[in-house]
Amino acid sequence: MYAHWITINFRESYNMFCCAGILFNHESPRRGLEFVTRKITNGVAQIKLGQAEQLPLGNLEARRDWGHAGDFVRAMWLMLQQDEPEDFVIATGADRSIREFCQVAFAHADLDWQQYVVVDEKFFRPAEVNQLLGNAAKAREKLGWEPQISFEEMVHEMVDTDLKLAARRVL
Repeated sequence: MYAHWITINFRESYNMFCCAGILFNHESPRRGLEFVTRKITNGVAQIKLGQAEQLPLGNLEARRDWGHAGDFVRAMWLMLQQDEPEDFVIATGADRSIREFCQVAFAHADLDWQQYVVVDEKFFRPAEVNQLLGNAAKAREKLGWEPQISFEEMVHEMVDTDLKLAARRVL
């Protein structure tokens, strides 16, 4: 919140070209392993290669608006090309559950997610937000921005990268 308001403050007080991008979850193979998306894709790779037997997760029903980081970088670049600085929400406008993320990730590795995913209450958040869904209508209208990488393509890229990384660990 501070970054958002200080951006507006500098824009209005000092006539600086400052834009705030309110970015919903943006994923890629570079995402840290502490994030559930990478935890899943890394877990799929380890299971596929025999390095793990199960993947413990928390609330499978939590829903997030996941987009590809590359699409979000393109949106930020488009913001900076405008004649006037403005603030934009960047999101896909579609939410998926952690369960759906698992289904796509495990299926890409020819595995049945239900055989490997174990719900463990220690991974439940005490103040879980059940749904995070963004509305990027302004970015679509004013920037002409649309996500180009589908949810499935993003998950497949992450699984493929983690399979390569996990295979290197075997050697």
